[in-house]
Amino acid sequence: MSTTPAAPGSTALAADIADRLKRTPDGLIPAIAQQYDTGEVLMLGWMDDEALHRTLTTGRCTYWSRSRQEYWVKGDTSGHFQHVKSVALDCDADTLLVRVDQVGAACHTGTRTCFDTDVLPLAR
Repeated sequence: MSTTPAAPGSTALAADIADRLKRTPDGLIPAIAQQYDTGEVLMLGWMDDEALHRTLTTGRCTYWSRSRQEYWVKGDTSGHFQHVKSVALDCDADTLLVRVDQVGAACHTGTRTCFDTDVLPLAR
């Protein structure tokens, strides 16, 4: 397993896709995971070219862990799988939307979504 994100162009990601991506300085692109049938936003992860390639070719979400500095496939340790239904690039080519069928919790805390426990108040 790699200990650093793959450099652009060093993976099997199709060149026509890789050439369009606008990555962070460390070679990453944010990937929003969304439940495909309800539209529920589940989590945000990070992908590099290799993680995106693995996601597109295996049908399972692969992310780059910035804290552990390694690839991880959602569900391999938790059993809470993300089966990929579609992947879309936003209009600026700097964010991915990965529509998935989430099995179990999406959040590492054990909740369905990472966005349900700390809703901030709006000024009215």
